[in-house]
Amino acid sequence: MSFDHSILSLILEASIVVQVVMGLLLLVSLISWTIILVKSSQINKARRNQEKFEKRFWSGVSLDKLYDDLSSKTGKSGLETMFFSGYHEFLRARHTEGGLQVPAVIGAQRAMRVAESRELEKLEGNLSFLATVGSTSPYVGLFGTVWGIMNSFLSLGQMQQASLAVVAPGIAEALIATAMGLFAAIPAVIAYNKFSDGVDRVATNYENFREEFTTLLERHSNRTGA
Repeated sequence: MSFDHSILSLILEASIVVQVVMGLLLLVSLISWTIILVKSSQINKARRNQEKFEKRFWSGVSLDKLYDDLSSKTGKSGLETMFFSGYHEFLRARHTEGGLQVPAVIGAQRAMRVAESRELEKLEGNLSFLATVGSTSPYVGLFGTVWGIMNSFLSLGQMQQASLAVVAPGIAEALIATAMGLFAAIPAVIAYNKFSDGVDRVATNYENFREEFTTLLERHSNRTGA
């Protein structure tokens, strides 16, 4: 008796349950890689925009000039959104109160926190999916393996002459499920850890900018009040 031991033939000859498990793992793996590529581009873009904005912000440009330029810009993101939201609230409170007061600074800080939270929410989107894939895919693959091996031994018990050659293809196709589970889980875990670290770094820079900008507004408020 001869067997075609190619991976494709093993998959096609697997039981329905094992094929469903393999199909599910293949699907989540494709989704994970799509998220990995999109998220990598998104975080890298956030870092570049952050560096670009900070360079301009500390170049000596006036806050009013920077605010006016961002007012006409569509698709603001990151520090641009934080600065625009904070300074917009600062100016609104100043005109409302008739002077630069500390409450205006507090309002600007709150506006920046809201903008910061929304920006980080965008960066953290779909990271939970990668974490879920990384933690559950090996077990899903193991389920397919256990099911396939169980069927192989059940078939073995119904044969008068049992040999390893009879059950080897069934065990091999079952082990493919485990391999696919690891193939889906390992990149997801690595990407999740990398992106979580990247988001944390961006969040730290956002927080630092918020505190520094708040300090500038307080100084500006004190000078104007004096």
